[in-house]
Amino acid sequence: MPIDFPVPGMRHICLTTLVLDYNGTIADRGRLIPGVAERLRRLAPKLDIHVFTADTFGSVRAELGREFLTEMRSGRLSVDIILPQELRPGKSEADAKLDMLSPLGPKHCCAMGNGRNDVPMLGAAGLSFCILGREGCSPKAMASAHIVCRDILDALDMLLEPACCTATLRT
Repeated sequence: MPIDFPVPGMRHICLTTLVLDYNGTIADRGRLIPGVAERLRRLAPKLDIHVFTADTFGSVRAELGREFLTEMRSGRLSVDIILPQELRPGKSEADAKLDMLSPLGPKHCCAMGNGRNDVPMLGAAGLSFCILGREGCSPKAMASAHIVCRDILDALDMLLEPACCTATLRT
């Protein structure tokens, strides 16, 4: 069952997928932010969840595996690590994130991120959130997002209560 809601003055939003940056978005210095796991579990029956990351701290699989082993095995949550040595010549992490988003049907995706490498992904998604968080955010990410939130918990709560998204986005 997707997350489906109207936005007066904007198109109707129907989300099937949630795409998340890891460090600075759902994790702080490589550790999952308290409260994120519980909210993602509540969203998992409605959305496929993908985490796109360069895994700066090398902890994403251990952190998410500890919390989401069942969901990872069932395919409801996937982790895609962008390794610098695997990037094609002339491609950046930002390009890689956009390439991973494209086959998911971007207009049905909600993307959340905070960095400059999230800008193309945020711009292509049907709904996007820039997360301020402890790490801060890139001004370009902020300008590319539909909604800016002070932290990931606020953003995930908005998805859990889509009327909040409608209230923020309507004209």
